[in-house]
Amino acid sequence: MIVPRIYADEQGNSLFGEVDMPLADGGPIGLLSEKFPAGSVIFRETPADYNFKWHPAPARQLLFIIKGSAEFTVSSGDARVFGTGSVVLLEDTHGQGHCSRALNNEVRHSIFVTLPEGLDSVIK
Repeated sequence: MIVPRIYADEQGNSLFGEVDMPLADGGPIGLLSEKFPAGSVIFRETPADYNFKWHPAPARQLLFIIKGSAEFTVSSGDARVFGTGSVVLLEDTHGQGHCSRALNNEVRHSIFVTLPEGLDSVIK
């Protein structure tokens, strides 16, 4: 399963990338990843006029958008839109960070799941 990510390079510039989450046969229920530990779960409602300029992610975390959409911009100026059902791995915890803004005059509902240090062997 391919998961989009935002990460920082050694110079602190944010970039888009992706991780390939390995899946294995889970039998009749489908394909499953390995289990890995998670930290905190944070529920968030973002206002329809949200427009947060450059900021690093406060922690390495998975973002699940459950309602609405947002545009994320990285250091190069490249922007991508993620909407309902999207999952994004946020790893730009140092450097310039990214910009994020609401789209379509919609409130966004999201869930963040923080990831403990040392998961690089599972999520690369």
